[in-house]
Formats: sequence, structure tokens, C-alpha cells
Amino acid sequence: MLGIGIDLGGTNIKGALVDDKKGIIEKFSILTEADNGCDYVLDRISVAVMRAAGFADNEKPIGVGIGSPGIISWDRTTVSTPPNFPGWDVVDLSKEVKKRTGFDCRVENDANCAALGSSRFGAGKDFKSFVMLTLGTGVGGAIIYNNKLFRGDTGGAAELGHVIINYHGPESNSPSRGGIEAYIGQRFLSRYAVDILRRHPNNPLYKKFKSEPEKMEPLDLFNAAENGNEVAIQVLESAGEKLGYAIVNYIHVLDIRKIVVGGGVSNAGHWIFEPARKAALSRLLEPFHDGFEIVHEPLGNDVGLLGAASLALEVIND
Repeated sequence: MLGIGIDLGGTNIKGALVDDKKGIIEKFSILTEADNGCDYVLDRISVAVMRAAGFADNEKPIGVGIGSPGIISWDRTTVSTPPNFPGWDVVDLSKEVKKRTGFDCRVENDANCAALGSSRFGAGKDFKSFVMLTLGTGVGGAIIYNNKLFRGDTGGAAELGHVIINYHGPESNSPSRGGIEAYIGQRFLSRYAVDILRRHPNNPLYKKFKSEPEKMEPLDLFNAAENGNEVAIQVLESAGEKLGYAIVNYIHVLDIRKIVVGGGVSNAGHWIFEPARKAALSRLLEPFHDGFEIVHEPLGNDVGLLGAASLALEVIND
């Protein structure tokens, strides 16, 4: 079977035609141009859907799955107040896409789509249950339990980036200070790194990014750490340690010991993962050590597209 996956972002709309066995057949990206308003973006989504459908030869795709920011309705049709989308309030994406393209459509939170993609095609395939963390600009979360997405009572479960580990900590997009996102979301991690680097004006990273600190990415910190940059190592190890604290909370609440981590910040690799493992193991209750594992999701941005298409293949076909 074929499905169409759409990853809706404030800057780009990514699209793919996906085979339920082979994975991505073709993928692409177009500009969202979100400042042009809701109707314009809906048309852009529809352009992406039809472009993906055009890659199919003899088989018609079964439908469209969309990974979207914002609050998603329980029936997976409507998105409310997605951030970075001016002019959006409550939009029935399912209806609008159907009207414009003729394809049935379902919508899910973008982090949930990443978990679905990992479960069906990625690092999560080997796990019946796992917690998914997406370390990007912020921190997204999702829970797979017995091979199904756990959505809570209203569909809003697993806002794991807003788990607080220090009420007196730094600010982020959480209502309270000290959410894990404030320590390991990309923009906050970069801000912390620059704050540290200001004390080390001769550090190569400071010289490179002092005028444009927002351009520093986790991969820059990783490469610097690999080359022995002590400040980069300090920044990444501190972030990894905080991630470990949050993981302790997830495991103690859920009794799910497999943690799959994706997103841009995860590209810092062992410099984050090893401190996270160490911090978690030193704080987890002994019975929870058995089976504990932190695994990197290697599929990158593709995992969200695969999950969105899985949504179409599984929910619409159900």
C-alpha cells in the first residue's frame, strides 16, 4: 500500500510518497510561506499532496497523513492555534485537504508522527513500548505502548519537553521555569553555550559564532567536542545530564525503559547520550535498571514523514 506523508513546518512543508513495506519512495520539500495566511498555506499543503501522489505509478495512495504543530483533535481532523502560523485558529485540515485534493486525510502531532515512524521503520521497530524524544528547536515527546500510540484522554499526552526538573531554572516555552526543553532544546542549548563561551573569548567556537550565536547548531558543538574543545564538551555533558534527570521521571511514571531519541540535537551523539545514561542510572530505582536503554533514531527528519504516512496507511485503512 502507498500513503502520503506531510510534515508541516513554519518554514518548509516536507512531503513523501511512502510504501508500507519499502518506506520512502520519493521525498521533497517546498516553502510554507506561512506569513501569507491560512488559506494560502492550505493550498501549499495541497500542492505538496498532489506532488507526492504524482510519484505513484499504477497504485493510488490510500490517503494523507499530516504531522502538524499545535493541538490536534481526538478524531485527528482538526488543528488548533499552531505556533508560527499567523491567521490560524481552529482549522479542519482533514476537510480542507479532502476538498482540495480528493484524498482522505488524518492529522497528528508532529512528535507523535516521529514515534510512529520510528516504531514502523526506525530504531523503535524492535521495541513493543518506548518513549520517543525529539530534540529539535524545542523538545517533543511521544509514547508507544504495546505497539500503539498512547494519546491520553484528549489526544494531548506526552508533552515531555515541559517536564520540570528545576523550578528555579532557565526559561523556555514552558509556563514554568526549568522544563527540560530549557536545557536541551536547540535554541536554549545554543544560548547556554554562548553564555559559557563569553568567558572564553579565545575559544574557536566563540570566535566563529560571537556575532551570530543563533547559528550555532548541535553538530558544531559535537565537532568541536570531537576535536577536544573543553567548553563544547562541558556544554554537551551538562545538557546530557539534564536529559538523564528527565528520563528518570519518564521511566518512574510509565515503567517504559526504552528511550528513543531523535531530532537535530541528537546529532551530538555520545557526548549527550553517555552523560544521560550515567545520570539516569544513578537516580533510577534499582528495579527499573533492567532493560533500560537510550537509542539514537538514525532516520533524521525522515522519521516524521514515515510516521505521517503510517497514520494514513493505518488509520484511514482501518
